[in-house]
This record gives sequence, C-alpha cells and structure tokens, in this order.
Amino acid sequence: MKITRKQLSQAADEQIISREQADALYWFLQAQPDEVPRFTFSHLLYYLGGLIAIGAMSVFMTLGWEAFGGAGIFLISVVYAAIALIITHRLAARKLVIPAGICAAFVVCMMPLAIYGLQHWMGVWPDDSVYQDYHRVVKWHWLYMELATLAVGSVMLWKYRYPFLVMPIAVTLWYMTMDVAVLVSGEDITLLTRGLISLYVGLLMIGLALWVDIRSRHHADYAYWLYLFGVVAFWLGLSIQESDSELSKFLYFCINLAMVGVGAVLLRRVFVLFGALGICGYLGYLAFHVFQDSWLFPIALSAIGLGIIYVGIQWQKHEQAITHKLRALLPAVIREWLSSRP
Repeated sequence: MKITRKQLSQAADEQIISREQADALYWFLQAQPDEVPRFTFSHLLYYLGGLIAIGAMSVFMTLGWEAFGGAGIFLISVVYAAIALIITHRLAARKLVIPAGICAAFVVCMMPLAIYGLQHWMGVWPDDSVYQDYHRVVKWHWLYMELATLAVGSVMLWKYRYPFLVMPIAVTLWYMTMDVAVLVSGEDITLLTRGLISLYVGLLMIGLALWVDIRSRHHADYAYWLYLFGVVAFWLGLSIQESDSELSKFLYFCINLAMVGVGAVLLRRVFVLFGALGICGYLGYLAFHVFQDSWLFPIALSAIGLGIIYVGIQWQKHEQAITHKLRALLPAVIREWLSSRP
C-alpha cells in the first residue's frame, strides 16, 4: 500500500505519531528506491530520458552515421553499449531498479546497430538499404540483427531480471516474424498476408504473455510488454483485413467487444484501449455508411451507451458475488493468479 503525506498527517492528528515523526517518515519513504513503476515525476523523467536515448540510437537514427562506415558504426555501438552496461551495473548496486532497467534495455537496443555495422565492415551486407529503414521496411536480412538482439536480450534478462528488458525483446520478436514471412514468401508478399501473419503472431504473443503472467505472478510484471505488442500486432493485423460483408464487420465488432471483456478480467488496459478503438471504428462505419440518413441511429446508440453505464452500476454493486461464481469455474492455478492481481 502506498502511504501518502495526508495519511501520515492524519496519524499525527490522532496522536499515533508526532508531527516531526510524520514529516521525517514521509521524506524517508520518498528517498527510498521504488521498484514498481508509478506516475510520479521522477519515474516520468526516467522513462522520458530512457526512451529519448533509445529512440536516438534506433528509430531516429540519421543517415549521417553512414559516414562512419561499418567499422565506425560497430565500434561506436559497442562503446555505447559498454557505457550503458557499466551504468546499469552501478544503478543495480544502488537498488535503483527502474533506471537500471532502462539502461539495460538501452544495451539491448544497441545490438541491431552493432550487427549492422559489423556486417558492413565484413562486406556481407546484401543490398543498398540503410539502418534507417530497419524500423519501417520489412526485409529478410534484418534477421541477423534480430537474432543477435534476442540473444543479448535473453542474457541481460537472465542476469538482471528487470521487466523493462522484455520491451526490446517483444519488439524484436514482432519484427522478426514479419521478416521471416518475407524470407519464406518472397518480397512480393501482400499487405493482407502480412496483416494475417501479424494477427497470428499477436495471438501467440498474447498466449506467451498469459503464460509468463501466471508463472511470474509472485514476482515482477514481466508480461506487460508482451501483452502490449501482442495486442498491437493482433489488432493491427485484424483491422487491415478486407471485409466485404456486414457479417464479417459485425464479427470484427464482437472480437473488439471481447477484447474489452478480456482486459477487464485480466486487468490489462491495453486490451480495453484497442478494443474500444475497434468498437468506435465499427460504430463510425454504421453511422457514416449503413445508417447515414437515419435519425433513429444516434438515439439508439445513446440508449445503448446509457444501458452500458447501467450494467456498469449493477456490476459494481454485485461484482464480488459474480466474480466469486465465475472464478469457481476456473482451474485452481488460474484462480490463485487472478486473486494475486492488485
């Protein structure tokens, strides 16, 4: 439970502790390293700085780096990774879990650039593509960079066990499946086929995330990033599929509705967010195409929205009884896992 300054002040008002003790205890707790990510200013600075540093050496990499040549790119990448590894080790020794995890992820994110430089240095780069294309173009020869990233990421995760390290691993798995599809099917693979592959890969990642979630239920949240990129891959792959019939569009709506339900059960907001986007997309399609000239549709939609609010009120009143009955139908390990969720 997070202890606030207001609670300490109330304890002082009740004369449980003195005012001086309340102030001293508050500042003592504020100075302690926090292992759980929270929406605090310090954590915001951690993630903002980390994502800017990672993005600078990956997504926002400019063509100016090509001037260093393969050897220069490789050596600079190794130096960057070594510095980040030293910082990670020192932060870990000070029990600063969140900044240490971000620095460890930075080490992993340097691997694609390092392997890219190494391949150029060795003269085995197969075409005229550049590293700037890595995050936006699907090509089979990115696989060497991705395999190296997965290997280093696995070692770093085994060594430090920081949940944020799963982020670059999850992204790399997603990228790799797209590149494997190109390797197997050729460069002329269609967008719809890529979407279908993304859909199935997303389902596999969600399944993996669920397994990791259950296995690590007594430890840190290692499944967060797997859920995130699994849902993104699944939803994007589902959303770009062609649909000429009203039945298939309604099925798309039902799948997104089910995602909201799954998110509520698993307490994972990413399911709810993308499910809600899909639902809004379907309702927008109905409003602008199917019921374009209907005056009744907005009224019916408003009634449905109010009905959902009413269901929410009833759910809140009877949530404990309903949850108890539903969980009684599940296996013991699933019940234990769900009960351990905050």
